[in-house]
Amino acid sequence: MDNKEVKISFWASHLTTIITVTLVLLLIGIIAEVWIATTGETERIKQRFELTAVMTDSVTDSTTNILAKQIEQEPFASNVRVISKDQALENWKKETGEDLLTLYGVNPLSPEISFCIKGEYASPNQIASITREVSALPGVESVSSPDASLIDNMTKNLSGLTLILGLVAAVMLVISFILINNTVQLTVYSRRFSIYTMQLVGATKWFVSRPFVRNNLLCGILAGIFASLLLSGFYFLAPMIGIPSLEEYISWTQFGMIASGLIAIGLIICAIAAQLATWRYLRKDYNKLFK
Repeated sequence: MDNKEVKISFWASHLTTIITVTLVLLLIGIIAEVWIATTGETERIKQRFELTAVMTDSVTDSTTNILAKQIEQEPFASNVRVISKDQALENWKKETGEDLLTLYGVNPLSPEISFCIKGEYASPNQIASITREVSALPGVESVSSPDASLIDNMTKNLSGLTLILGLVAAVMLVISFILINNTVQLTVYSRRFSIYTMQLVGATKWFVSRPFVRNNLLCGILAGIFASLLLSGFYFLAPMIGIPSLEEYISWTQFGMIASGLIAIGLIICAIAAQLATWRYLRKDYNKLFK
């Protein structure tokens, strides 16, 4: 019966703390998932940025191959491929259904060099610089490139979203500290005479505060586990509510790291808050223990 009463007492005194810290950790976990998913997707988009150098009519396929090898040596280029005149004609026929060779009697298309740019070069200024550099190569008539402002817009939106979520998490973190502080002080107050007696016989602040910190460490562990379970539930249920599967953006390894981090953060939050609250109360004079 005693164990049951202690268990009820623990949940009654710490339930609000656990719920609050769980919400804080859940929000932190969502921020981490959003950051990982959007960062990964941004990198994938960057790596798919493709530029195409269209050669002049007089350039042969062999000369195009030489230029392609030259571009391949550049630090910004990856997945360089050559589209010969015949391949360009075949592609045109597949895309439009027109047979230019029958229509004009000759192949009017020029060979092309397509290449992707590496992620670290996928910014509007660097793409413009690469376009100018490739356009200056002999035999290149023009260079087509995608709109690189997409990357900047994604980065700005990500920064704004992360800032908003971070501010909300900070506010909830302050609230959780206040709640833990109040819970610990009420618990210390209810045991103030026992604590004072322990101090009279030489108990240190560390010794007195240890059970309060231990209880709140348990709160931190439970909050971290609950937050991780909520995130994992969303991880599984996302496809059922019309959200693309998160497995495409966040691996299980990354999710495990997030869950471990949430438990660690919960431990740190609850331990620090409990330690500070206990020490603040223990610094009071004996007469103030009755107030």
